[in-house]
Amino acid sequence: MASNPPTHLTPRKRPRQARAATTLDAIFEATIQVLVKDGPRRLTTTRVAERAGVSVGTMYQYFPHKQALFYALNERYLHVLAEKVENACRAQHGASIEQMVEALVTTYWNAKTERPEVTRALYRSVVELDNEPLIEAFARRVDAATAAMFASASNADFTDLPTVNLTLLTTVFGAVRSVFERNLPRPEGNAVHRQLVLMCIAYLEAVKIPARSTGAQTLSADQSLDPV
Repeated sequence: MASNPPTHLTPRKRPRQARAATTLDAIFEATIQVLVKDGPRRLTTTRVAERAGVSVGTMYQYFPHKQALFYALNERYLHVLAEKVENACRAQHGASIEQMVEALVTTYWNAKTERPEVTRALYRSVVELDNEPLIEAFARRVDAATAAMFASASNADFTDLPTVNLTLLTTVFGAVRSVFERNLPRPEGNAVHRQLVLMCIAYLEAVKIPARSTGAQTLSADQSLDPV
């Protein structure tokens, strides 16, 4: 995901070979495991290196401190999440708004709840980070993907699609985050998921451009044939 991190959070280097990419994968997974087990405050690059099976020197080749590691971890997570949303939106081009909402909300929901403990840990890890560039890059990709999808809807048009799209995404993202912040049990979370789909569909139905009724069109045609 193309973002411009603050200088102090920029990785020292990016992997260029498959072996280096594998090492970085191990570091990221170890970071997640330590985050989940110990939380962001107790996490150290030394603990992560031990869990990943790499030397501290190897860690420092990539990340000068744990804040840079947190930033890179969240960058990767948001890149994968944006990719899932983009793929889901492309697959729904030309579908109904009901199908689009179901696919969008469910894709985002599943991505967040696949490993809920990881999602919670990542939310905690960015509390003290300047992660605005990450959020902006993620938002640009998702906004573009969902707007293009809704613009292709088979059963709805919108006067102000950018505002409609922004409102819907803000609702979805906020609702899902609230489920994690409230630490809802799975049954309650699943109920929120179902209600969120219904709410988003109702919103789009309310703001779409009303279709002309057949009766009104027939009356207009009849009147044109019988002028006063």
